[in-house]
Amino acid sequence: MRRFAQLYQALDASTATGDKLAALQAYLADAPAEDAAWAVVFLAGGKPRQVVPTAVLRETACAMAGIDDWLFEACYQAVGDLAETIAHVLPPASGPADDAGLAEWVEQRLLPLRGLPPAEQAARLRQAWGGLDATGRFLLVKLIGGGFRVGVSKLLVTRALAAVSGLDAGLLAQRLMGWTDAKRAPTAERYRALLDPATAPQAEAGQPYPFFLAHALQAEPPTLGDAAEWIAEWKYDGIRAQVVRRAGRCWIWSRGEELMDGRFPEVEAWAQALPDGTVLDGELLVWHDGAAGPAPFNLLQQRIARKTLPKALLAKAPVRFLAYDLLECDGQDCRGEPQHARRARLEALLPPHDVSPRVAGADWPALAAARAGSRVRGVEGLMLKHREARYGQGRTRADGPTSAWWKWKVDPLTADAVLVYAQAGHGRRASVYTDYTFAVWSRPPHDAAEAQAVVEAIARREPAPRDDPQALQLVPFAKAYSGLTDAEFAAVDKVIRATTLEKFGPVRSVRPTLVFELGFEGIGPSPRHRSGIAVRFPRMLRLRHDKPLHEADTLATLQALMR
Repeated sequence: MRRFAQLYQALDASTATGDKLAALQAYLADAPAEDAAWAVVFLAGGKPRQVVPTAVLRETACAMAGIDDWLFEACYQAVGDLAETIAHVLPPASGPADDAGLAEWVEQRLLPLRGLPPAEQAARLRQAWGGLDATGRFLLVKLIGGGFRVGVSKLLVTRALAAVSGLDAGLLAQRLMGWTDAKRAPTAERYRALLDPATAPQAEAGQPYPFFLAHALQAEPPTLGDAAEWIAEWKYDGIRAQVVRRAGRCWIWSRGEELMDGRFPEVEAWAQALPDGTVLDGELLVWHDGAAGPAPFNLLQQRIARKTLPKALLAKAPVRFLAYDLLECDGQDCRGEPQHARRARLEALLPPHDVSPRVAGADWPALAAARAGSRVRGVEGLMLKHREARYGQGRTRADGPTSAWWKWKVDPLTADAVLVYAQAGHGRRASVYTDYTFAVWSRPPHDAAEAQAVVEAIARREPAPRDDPQALQLVPFAKAYSGLTDAEFAAVDKVIRATTLEKFGPVRSVRPTLVFELGFEGIGPSPRHRSGIAVRFPRMLRLRHDKPLHEADTLATLQALMR
């Protein structure tokens, strides 16, 4: 743990890629295989599950520090990070330094904490914190609480492994697929196989390939050249996935490298009919029999969140896999073939309704006209893939724009909403309020005076009753934390601090004064939310200093966008 904590500190201390790469190489070259295996999981994006409730962490830290919870809360609000707060308030370590390795810490000390009685969890926490310095305590709480983050990409980890092993970075990227899946514990044997030149590219039968990711098209499509050289497909709003059929079995992997066993039994049954040695890239979608297009994403979300799948849910939200690329055929990697050749083989392998349809268009204006009807079809726009492009890794664009996939999405849906709650961010934004909750009016205000009366009632802690349908009120419907510049966040932060009405833990209720234009990719009904509405990928497009509060949008405006 001490070595890994030192690595974390080195990675956090610099923004230079060279420094981070050197720190990673030094650690991986020296760490025991069992420790390096876990380090690769965490550094490559694996998220450890929370094993101790936050309340137990706080209570134990207060007890060891000899402080009341209100003082801990005040420190937390000043610091902005739970792990950092605990590391600061704990007294200096009194016992000898604990030199146990990362694997021992995770496997024998951290994972067994889950499910223990709170008193036993607290006792083990005291013992663990007693042998660590501040950096080690900080890292330990991050791992225990499931909040571990570090400023390195999986690509940088891959480069470090390539430098240590002497293997090609592309080969290691292929072998690393699935390493962060929580169902497959890392071991010393797996780590040695990862770096062994003799290991097959797919070290395990169910291992997927690295996903090829698309770039957002910012310029006009004619800059890409002749439209005839591009294959256009619909940009679906589902779950990107690979279906792997090998060794008589099938596996379904998400783009986040999560193995989705048992989540989509109808897709697994469909995949059993594929020839052995087949890997497909495509999209998981809710698609009812006879429907012209997929159902909204919020219906698919109901399948993602459920651990059990009753027959009623399977009937309500039937999922299918729509393939748009062939990565392996007859056990042979075909990613190096041109896009048009892979497409032809895919169409020969599957029936037409299982393949993402091509969008006809002789030129860019024709494709633009097709794109204009995307929302009616329930899609997000177009995907553009050059006929000669190979299937790459990540967002590679080594040979210029023709080697990339481009997503030509329709403009986002928008609404003007009022800021009503705020929370501090994390990391470098821990001292600035950047996470906002937005509301719209329950009905159109009669005038500015009626809207101002609502604001004054909120300031007096006398909001209108929620069960009064005629009473004008602000109804929260979305949370957003991205879209503004650092300077804009700083300016909004000043307003939030000056207009705070109440504090609910880390959340601040603010006097409604600011209107924002929000953008989002989709909108649908949601019985879980007070507004009855859920939006997809909300973000802030701009501050509307030009728009008074009473001209912000209403629930009816949002409901109209769902039609």
